[in-house]
This record gives sequence, C-alpha cells and structure tokens, in this order.
Amino acid sequence: MAVGHPETVVAPELFDTALRQFFADRRRDADAIGPSVVHAVGELESYLLRGGKRIRPVFAWLGWLGAGGDPAGPAAPAVARTCAALELLHASALLHDDIIDASLTRRGFPAAHVTFAERHRAHGWSGDPADYGAGAAILVGDLALVWADDLIRTSGLPDRAQARVGPVWSAMRSEVLCGQLLDLAAEASGDEDIDTALQVNRYKTASYTVERPLHIGAAIAGAPERLVTAYRAFGRDIGIAFQLRDDLLGVFGDPEVTGKPSGDDLREGKRTALIATALRSADTCDPEGARFLRASIGTDIGEAQLARIRAVLVDTGAVDVVEKDIARRTDRALEALRASGAAEPALEQLSTMAVRATQRIS
Repeated sequence: MAVGHPETVVAPELFDTALRQFFADRRRDADAIGPSVVHAVGELESYLLRGGKRIRPVFAWLGWLGAGGDPAGPAAPAVARTCAALELLHASALLHDDIIDASLTRRGFPAAHVTFAERHRAHGWSGDPADYGAGAAILVGDLALVWADDLIRTSGLPDRAQARVGPVWSAMRSEVLCGQLLDLAAEASGDEDIDTALQVNRYKTASYTVERPLHIGAAIAGAPERLVTAYRAFGRDIGIAFQLRDDLLGVFGDPEVTGKPSGDDLREGKRTALIATALRSADTCDPEGARFLRASIGTDIGEAQLARIRAVLVDTGAVDVVEKDIARRTDRALEALRASGAAEPALEQLSTMAVRATQRIS
C-alpha cells in the first residue's frame, strides 16, 4: 500500500468505465437490502473513483498487450473488466490497512473508517463512533474483496482464460494478505532485519502491484512460460523498488504530493528497509543516533524529531544505500524486460512506467 504513484501510460478511464458499470448493478442490489447498505456501497464507489492512477490494472493490461493482446479486438472489454477487478482488491487492502495503521487520511480525504465514524456521530447513534467506523470499514473492505472476485467471474473472459487466471488471482490475494501479516508482526516484534523488511515489500507491495498483475495479463493471453518468468522477475524488482521509493517519500516527501503526513510510517512504527539499514549502520558508527531512532519509532514524532531522524538516515548512509538498491533493481528489471520477448508498444510502456515508479521525487 503505497503513499505515492507514478504517472501511467494507459488512460485510467478505461478501467473507471468498467467499475462504474459494475457499481450501477450493485447499487440496484443495495436498494433492495436497505439504506445503510446503499450508503456503504456509495462510499466504496466514491473511494474507488475519486483518486488513484490505476497502476495495477494498467500493469495487467500491458501484460496482456505484451503477450499479443489486441486492444481493438473483441476480447478487450472483458480484459478491461478483469483488470479493473484489481482496483477492488486494492481498495480492500487500503480500507483494512488504514484501520490497522490508524491512518486518518487517504489520498487527501478522510479515511473510510473516519467517514463512517462521522456518520455515526452526525446521526447521534448509540455506541462508540470509532468502533462503528472501524467495523463498517472492515465490512466494506471485505465487500470490495468479494466483489473483486465477482468482477473477474463475470468479466466475460472465455472459460480457458478464466481457468488460467484463477490460480494467479488466488496466489495474489493470499500474498497480499500474508504480506500484511508479515508487516504487522515485524512492527509488533520490533524486527530490525533488512531481509524481513524486503520480504514484506515483496509480498505486501511488489506481488500485487506489479508482479501478479503482469502475470494475470499474461495468463489471459495464454503467454509462454518464458514471458511469464520475465514478467515476474521484472515485476518483483520494480515492485520492491517502488516500495523502497515510497519508504523514502514517507520520511522525506511532501505531504501535498504523497497525500499522507510526512513521517507517518515512523509514527506507526514501520520497520522499513530504510530504517533497518540505518540502524545496522548506526549501531556501529553512531550509537547515539541508533538509540534515538529506536526511541522515536512508533511515537508521536514532532517536526524537530523528524528533522533529526532525517539527519541520521542521511548521515548513516542509509538513504544512499536505498537509492543504490532502487537503481540496481530497476536496471535488473529493465534487463529482464528487454530479454522477455514482450511485444511493442507494451515493452516501451512498461519501461516508461518502471522508470517513473522508481524515480519519483517529492
């Protein structure tokens, strides 16, 4: 779940249209159940359509194009609907992530659990508004996950393509949830191992942001194993580099750009690869800086503390190490992509997205 997004090379409207059509049907179903459901469905639709660059659907679409898909062919609408399902999966993850992290905002708007709590408060309902907000947002997140399955199942893909997509879709759903569990455990236990942080990046971000979306696109097209392997290698490295860039933006980025307050990951106690790298170095070269970092992570960090943390991250060389890792992974990913045999123009567009995703600035 990233704090920033690269610009995309495929119009998001392609997937927004599919989502709007899907929600039109779901609103009719909600009307028959009750007003609270109507409100919840409206909130979910608004949550999906008011922001985001549709990164995951774009990667899936380009994976399909690179495997020989025809954007003007008769299968294209069904493929677009399948790709759009990734946004529902993403929304489910974000809704739950904001509750876990106690985040108050998302993309410059109140987080969903905050919105539901305010509705409870405004109506003067019984019970605790925060409890209601968290419960409602969890259920809406669950609904988004269920509906992601429904959108894939009803997308119109031929049976053979559905059969190829199924195992990839199942793996992606499991990986993102397991990545979230890894992240939660690392935060609670204070795990400072760099390999743990990278494992979280692999499963919480890389898998469902780049690697598996590309794999889904390839599966729809019935791509050869060589292309699937190359896509996954590319997606794994770019996805991890994408998260490493977000780790840097989470500490050094402009909130107007990232949509979240600077330093939020530190306040939440996230054990990112950036922090793990800084602690390993500081334990040797700056023990006082290491003590300060450990004492600060997971607390209500003010601007003065944040400035000192930034200085420690720079002075220990952690920022430079992470920047070099981003560059190394990006170069390796692009090399895998060039050797993949993917068709143009998908090859060029994927290369462009990779550079934009990993070289974002605040």
